This record gives sequence, structure tokens and C-alpha cells, in this order.
Amino acid sequence: MKIDHTFAICAYKESEFLEDCIQSLKNQTVQTNIIMATSTPNDFIKNMAAKYDIPLYVRDGKSDIRDDWNFAYNQAKTEWVTIAHQDDEYNEHYVEEMCKKLEGVKNPIAFVTDYIPIKNGQIGPRDINSKIRRFLRKPLKYNKLAGTRFWKREILSLGNTICCPSVTYYKKVLGDSFFTSELKFNIDWDTFLKFSEIPGVFAYVEKPLTYYRVHDGATSKEFIVDHKRVADDTFMFQKFWPNWMVKIIMHFYKRAYDTYN
Repeated sequence: MKIDHTFAICAYKESEFLEDCIQSLKNQTVQTNIIMATSTPNDFIKNMAAKYDIPLYVRDGKSDIRDDWNFAYNQAKTEWVTIAHQDDEYNEHYVEEMCKKLEGVKNPIAFVTDYIPIKNGQIGPRDINSKIRRFLRKPLKYNKLAGTRFWKREILSLGNTICCPSVTYYKKVLGDSFFTSELKFNIDWDTFLKFSEIPGVFAYVEKPLTYYRVHDGATSKEFIVDHKRVADDTFMFQKFWPNWMVKIIMHFYKRAYDTYN
């Protein structure tokens, strides 16, 4: 199966990991398109784009996760778009496995994979957070379940089980500027919940094809430190559970924050 696809890299300031991300995309066994978008243009980003012959798009205005994602997503003119986070990496078979999976799915709205964290420059081993997320995503292995509103909601009811950079969006169905959440940290979780209201399948491959980097400069760590994550997580759980239950869930859920230390 030939896929009309683009990796849209969101570049921000001067990340020491940007080149590793680019190389993981350049090393795909099935080559597709790569573009880069930024709201913080600088010589470092421009030089990286030039070095790897990647089209660079610059967004005017203040940096904002939602606006930056929408901008990068909108620049891709293909049916399928992966928003590649500059700190993360992809297994060389990511696109290949996506092509194989989508051959067997009639009405997909997104492609999703398992992931493994990168800590201290090493891929793996799995931490407790990624193990729990993998278990909670199990229903997505079955296309019939992954296409129902109930299960698309259920797998998100105990936390954001989907690793954001692992997702490829079917732009042909979703249209432009798909990210509409008002949240700052949980924009991805809120967006995936939005998927539950759209007819179609989460096309899931239970293989660790995405490598999610955990480090002190990560946005996740930043939001934990200033406590904004607690507010966003509580808000999301309230979409699924009564307040008394949310308090219980948050008591245990906060322990997952330790994976960023």
C-alpha cells in the first residue's frame, strides 16, 4: 500500500535532540515527506532544515502548543500527517507498519502505535507508566472495538493512554486546524477524546514504533513543576467520572509524574 503521508516536525528554539529526530525520519524503510515548522525561527533550526533539505515554515506570533501544532499540521498537504515532536524518535519501520495496518482498516481516522521511553540517551526499558498505558490500550488491538465510541472513550478514562507523537492523523477526514482544545498541557488527551465522537477507527499497532524522550527540558516536566498538569488532569478526569472518583484517581495518577524525574 502506498501512503500519502507527511512527517511535520515542530521545532522550538534550539533542541539538542532535533537532529536525532530528523535522522530517525530520514531512515524510514518507506520514505514519505518531511517538513519542519517553527514559531521560534533561529539559525540553528534554519541550518538543520537546510542540512537535511527539509522545507521550513515559520509561523508569526507567540509560541503556543495548539497554534504551533495546527500550523505544522496545516502545512502538510497530504492525506496523512504525523506531528513529530523534536525531542522524540521513530523506529525505522514506523511508516512501513502504518501502511500494513491501514490495508486492513476500512474507515480509519488515525494511526497509533505503542512506544518506549528514552531516558539518559537510552531507549528503554519500559517504565511503569508505559506498561500501564500499554495494558489500557489493549482494546484498540481489535478494529471492531477501536471503531466504537465506547471503547475510544474507555481507553482514555483512566489517563491519556495514547503517546502523542505516535499518532498519525487522517487529514482527509479530520480537515484543517483539528486541534481545538483550550487546554495547555492535555491538548492531546482532549483531542483524542474528540476522536470518540467521530465515526472511524483508531488503527493501532501494538509495537513500540515511537520513542518518547523524558528529560528535564520536556514540556511535560515543565507543567508538572508549575502544577498546571494537576489542573489539566483533574479537568479531563471530570469528563469521565464524578468528583469523588476523580479525587481517588488523581491520588494514584500523580504517582505517574515520578516517571519524569
